[in-house]
Amino acid sequence: MKDYQAQIEKLRKDAAECAMIRELATDKAKRDMFDRLASHLTVLADQVEMVMLERKSSAK
Repeated sequence: MKDYQAQIEKLRKDAAECAMIRELATDKAKRDMFDRLASHLTVLADQVEMVMLERKSSAK
């Protein structure tokens, strides 16, 4: 479970960094790319969290 939690935290941190870069980017193409990256990383973190919760509930 600690591995899952560590991955979730890393994905969320990376998503936040992409969102920050998106806000600072002056080029529209870069803003769009970092927006997609932030969204994608957030979805990945959500999916890892769902798997973690499913495994936790099925272990009971």
